[in-house]
Amino acid sequence: MASLGAILLMLINVAITFIFVHVVMSWLISFNVLNVRQPLVAAIWNGLGALLEPAYRPLRRVLPATRGVDFAPLAVLLILSALGIVVRNNLY
Repeated sequence: MASLGAILLMLINVAITFIFVHVVMSWLISFNVLNVRQPLVAAIWNGLGALLEPAYRPLRRVLPATRGVDFAPLAVLLILSALGIVVRNNLY
């Protein structure tokens, strides 16, 4: 059972890392530091979007609409952090 908990914690940490990379990339794209026309940047951006959009979409329906700020990544980070705490407390 401990190994399943450790694997779940690893997957939570990977998901949190992907969300941070996605948020930082969105800032860099907004400030024209990264260009989505570059093949590598476009591949990473589209891949992260395809991975994370299923987690963001239900929360975007519930969260209030704001003009320039997307709170869905923050909400997913909070949910994943809470889930990590629960798993860690039950594991140890």
